[in-house]
Amino acid sequence: MGGIRERSGRNHLEVAYLDDVLIGCSTVRPPEDGTATVIARVLAAHRGQGFGGEMYARGLEQARALGAGTIETVVLSSNEDGLRFALQHGFEEVERYLLPGDTIPWIDLRLA
Repeated sequence: MGGIRERSGRNHLEVAYLDDVLIGCSTVRPPEDGTATVIARVLAAHRGQGFGGEMYARGLEQARALGAGTIETVVLSSNEDGLRFALQHGFEEVERYLLPGDTIPWIDLRLA
């Protein structure tokens, strides 16, 4: 629980709704050594409608306002839609890795 409290005070989370329906969320991890992480998540039923682009643009704006010179994101390799979105928005893969106990790799990407 302490880790959750610490992250909630450090990271910026926005939850996105269309009227009263949850459509997704975004997270901005403030810059460390000039690099911020921006993650936009859109629920499957709402993809392809521009919501991810809007959340991503807001996250980029916030990361840059916090002083980020480099922007990264992270996507679970099984999330084909998320990986395609990141690549279409100028990210390039920099690393794949497994966390302890995981069987599906994570992909770190950096905005080119």
